Amino acid sequence: MPFTYNRTVRFQDTDAAGVVYFANVLGICHEAYEESLEASSINLKDFFGSPSVAFPIVHANVDFLRPMFVGDKLLISLIPQKLSVDKFEITYEITVAEVVVAKAISRHVCIDASSRSKQELPEEIIQWLETNRRDAEGAERRKSREIM
Repeated sequence: MPFTYNRTVRFQDTDAAGVVYFANVLGICHEAYEESLEASSINLKDFFGSPSVAFPIVHANVDFLRPMFVGDKLLISLIPQKLSVDKFEITYEITVAEVVVAKAISRHVCIDASSRSKQELPEEIIQWLETNRRDAEGAERRKSREIM
């Protein structure tokens, strides 16, 4: 299965119209990313605290399909994918009561934290990418068998 993260929409997530503020959707997706790293035994304090490598987001987008409101129970599914030796992308699907309400993408590049130059993805991230890819492919195979 793709990695999933459960989250309840809070008042602070919303705008004056009472729906989730557009920029906060990326913040919620990033929370799911952090949880998936932690679930793969990656130490978040080391990863984000004072790393020798960093993974800045170089592209992000969100498609909003339905509004999200305070109290909504979100299920965020994410699938990371290696794009090259120094890049990966994460696709997110956000659902409320089994209805897709948003889809997002974040693209990350690996850099040396000191020189800010690109470098190859470290082994722990490659392992995280592989584990999540295998889990997602397994879920897709199971889903296709259910359809038949």
